[in-house]
Amino acid sequence: MKLKSNNTIQIGVVGVGYLGRRHLEHTMQLKDAECCGFFDKDAERSALIAQESGAKSHNSMAALIESANIITIVVPTVDHFSVAQVCINAGKHVFIEKPMCETVEEADTLLELAEKKGVQIHVGHIERLNPALVALNGIELAPRYIETHRLAPYTVRGTDVPVVLDLMIHDLDVIISLVKSPVKSVNASGVSIMTDSVDIANARITFENGCVANITSSRIAKEYVRKLRIFQQDMYVTIDFLRGLTEVYRLLDAEEEDPDAVFSAPLVTGKTTRQIVYETPPVKKVDALKLELENFVASVNGESTPIVSGREGREALAVALQIQDKIEQTLH
Repeated sequence: MKLKSNNTIQIGVVGVGYLGRRHLEHTMQLKDAECCGFFDKDAERSALIAQESGAKSHNSMAALIESANIITIVVPTVDHFSVAQVCINAGKHVFIEKPMCETVEEADTLLELAEKKGVQIHVGHIERLNPALVALNGIELAPRYIETHRLAPYTVRGTDVPVVLDLMIHDLDVIISLVKSPVKSVNASGVSIMTDSVDIANARITFENGCVANITSSRIAKEYVRKLRIFQQDMYVTIDFLRGLTEVYRLLDAEEEDPDAVFSAPLVTGKTTRQIVYETPPVKKVDALKLELENFVASVNGESTPIVSGREGREALAVALQIQDKIEQTLH
């Protein structure tokens, strides 16, 4: 269902908590859509944000749905399914913040309903647009081993779900998009320390093409760490998501030239001389949330495709829940 017409797209926001408020602010700045307001079940919060932002606060979700063509859903994970189901049933395209749902069954139900209603589901895996990752566009990747660390100091926000669904799922989505192969097996372990759910987790995923990913996530670290390393034949890539730094080490034949090389060094192995080449692809800073929302509008207009589709969001959720299940087995 395309919305291209002479009428401006009306976009609404459900949920204006910490992240939802950022969505609202960005929504109000979109050039190709008009913010028709928001709904939040906290009436006091709604009144305050309406006053501060100038956005319209609807007194019910039904009222917002009636005003909107497309809707962003930024409510607690436990409510993703119920809110999205109502919106999709009303024929609205939806953008759902990660994780897509609580269960794979819920995600499948939404996907089937969206197909029936002819609407799109986008999922907010914002790390796909991290400039340090985007810098790899144009570089041929064929990962054989991937290692990630995503650590954060403890905060109350996000603890309604295990660390696997709060933090690790970011890296799962990125890794799945890079490897492009079905998951063959999963091993995982985790510990509950600060909350009743898992706060530190490690997973080892083997893909059918032979690639292995080792993923560590924690929400009780001293400081923030978000790093990813890719190892493949004749290449090593390291990404620091926080610093916005991407480094590429290549192994080339001695006579090959690399115009993007920062420096190179000879590597002699037996009778063969090759060279190690170091590159730092340019990293362009962007507003990732803005790009996500612009892509949402452009996609429902038939001018683009989702950065992370509902099916991709479902795939990341399925692997995350498989990891969580493995961890729970070790805890009992």
